[in-house]
Amino acid sequence: MTSPIRLVLVDDQALFRAGIRMVLDSQPDLEVVGEASDGREGIDVVRATRPDIVLMDVRMPVMDGLAATTEILRDPDAPRIVVLTTFDLDEAAARAIQHGASGFLLKDSDPEFLLSAVRTVHAGSAVIAAQATRDLFAHIAQGGATDPVPSSYGALTEREREIFALAAAGLSNAEIAAREFLSEATVKTHVSRILTKLALRDRVQLVVFAYRHGLV
Repeated sequence: MTSPIRLVLVDDQALFRAGIRMVLDSQPDLEVVGEASDGREGIDVVRATRPDIVLMDVRMPVMDGLAATTEILRDPDAPRIVVLTTFDLDEAAARAIQHGASGFLLKDSDPEFLLSAVRTVHAGSAVIAAQATRDLFAHIAQGGATDPVPSSYGALTEREREIFALAAAGLSNAEIAAREFLSEATVKTHVSRILTKLALRDRVQLVVFAYRHGLV
């Protein structure tokens, strides 16, 4: 039997944490191993418990979710972080994603979507809210300056660049496979190679990369 996915909740609202914990702990493959009410406490709890995933509120007293996310992700073998927000076009959430978070969830998401997102992130796909992440960065990037395209992008093959563009547009592996007449396994292999060549953690960071360098 595989070990359950271990999670830490960081949010300044105790009632919200209790509700999320109830949803997560109802699942045999999920386990909440710690809670914190602000970013500074969250860093301490994460380092003490070493979870797989952190659900991190953006706006908190003492230390906000952006600062806490940045510090946690400096640690070796850092957990994946999903930021929680009440706004679907939240610039604070966008900054957290730019600093390495694996995506964001709205606080009023359905419990089923939350559970699916946690499992997806743990599996390494980190495609949660990929379309929403794209919409978020499209909104924020309007009229903004972009960084020069790094040389690593030049290492992608023509086919990989095609897959990159579709993934950056928020398409899932299944959608890319149908559009390009490929198997999902082949698309998954291409995406994995793209992430490796560009030194990106996941699909969400691929979207960030595309917007940061004007590739969308």
